[in-house]
Amino acid sequence: MNNSADNKSNGKRILFACVPAEGHFNPLTGLAKHLQCIGYDVRWYAPASYGKKLQELMIPFYPFDTAMDLSADKLDTAFPGRAKIKSAVGKLNFDLEHFFIKRGPEYFADMQQIHKDFAFDLLIADVAFTGTIFVKKLMKIPVIAIGVFPLIETSKDLAPSGLGMEPANGYLGRMKQLLLRYVVQHILFRKPNKIFHRIMEEYGIAHNNIFLFDVISKEANYILQSGTPGFEYNRSDLSKNVRFIGGLLPYSNDRKSSTWFDERVNKYKRVVLVTQGTVEKDVNKIIVPALEAFRNTDTLVICTTGGSQTNTLRTKYSQDNIIIEDFIPFNDVMPYAHAYITNGGYGGVMLGIQNKLPLVVAGVHEGKNEICARIGYFKYGINLKTETPSPVQIKNAVNEVINNNLYKQNIIRLGDEFDRYQPQELCARYVGALLHPEIITRETANKLAAVRY
Repeated sequence: MNNSADNKSNGKRILFACVPAEGHFNPLTGLAKHLQCIGYDVRWYAPASYGKKLQELMIPFYPFDTAMDLSADKLDTAFPGRAKIKSAVGKLNFDLEHFFIKRGPEYFADMQQIHKDFAFDLLIADVAFTGTIFVKKLMKIPVIAIGVFPLIETSKDLAPSGLGMEPANGYLGRMKQLLLRYVVQHILFRKPNKIFHRIMEEYGIAHNNIFLFDVISKEANYILQSGTPGFEYNRSDLSKNVRFIGGLLPYSNDRKSSTWFDERVNKYKRVVLVTQGTVEKDVNKIIVPALEAFRNTDTLVICTTGGSQTNTLRTKYSQDNIIIEDFIPFNDVMPYAHAYITNGGYGGVMLGIQNKLPLVVAGVHEGKNEICARIGYFKYGINLKTETPSPVQIKNAVNEVINNNLYKQNIIRLGDEFDRYQPQELCARYVGALLHPEIITRETANKLAAVRY
């Protein structure tokens, strides 16, 4: 373990954990630092590749030992056969089995060893971390699962998660959703579901044939969902342990020496921000079409590449109305923008909402279709329903979300809703409700329950 922090503990110990993917790790960092600052002994169970980040955060960590040190962007290297799978469903089945389900017992083995050194009172993990079920049921330790993407639990009111389908209207639409839920649970994802159930049986954990997407949702003491009700479909059967907490964002050091600025943001009447995040390396999916759409126009395009082909793109797109950087702090640039083009990464979308930017989204894989579907359904922007939009599609969509005031009004309303939440403080109250129930007043308990809606 790396002991790089000197915590003034209040006597309670919290272990953080997540699957090794940036979108699952980063949103939890702000919460971990907040809990550390208010007196909890906070440590993290993580792959060694996250060690440097955790050292910089001054959070002690335990590296993966029994668990495979995988990362989401290196699955093809770890499992050469994965690249040969052509169908999206086949690849998702493979990932569910090898990246999520089979890692659960390994996480559990590691956390049993950790507990001998660090007898944690609470586990906080992202909602996809399959180790939580073992900690809750076998170690009898409470768990909080953080929703770092839209709710995935099954609902009688919706199509199954993962298809990117908007809620249906009418009897026939509801019957279609019912059929799809059956197909997904009993045909498409039958294999990983059976594997998960078999593993639970081997460890003496009753599963009651609950679908694998619902196991953590049903068993966690709380599901603290990043986002607000205005970014989620209506569910008449929402689990009682779900609480919305507003946009949970990565830790940010406010003591930065300077902020990003380019005088061109005041020169152009329209400013558009475009990104593909840091995981997607193929710049031809969104970045190149967006640059082609607006090169030599009166629209300033600010592009962040995440380090992918930055210099090559700068050489090809050297026009005055194009700015290309590896990385720009979004809170520095978003206040100048009029629209935001993205592949639908949840963290970036949360920031776009908080900055009240109409969105143009083009993402399908890694669950982005569910995020993009919500943006289109609620008219917070336009969902292009593809990973490879054309320049014309992007240009038309940007013009629509800027010129049609409906999108701006809707995103302002949602942004105002986000402003009413204080994510870290809310999370701390739920932590307190589990670890310090003796100091939770009836008034506070009622307030915490009300945040569910």
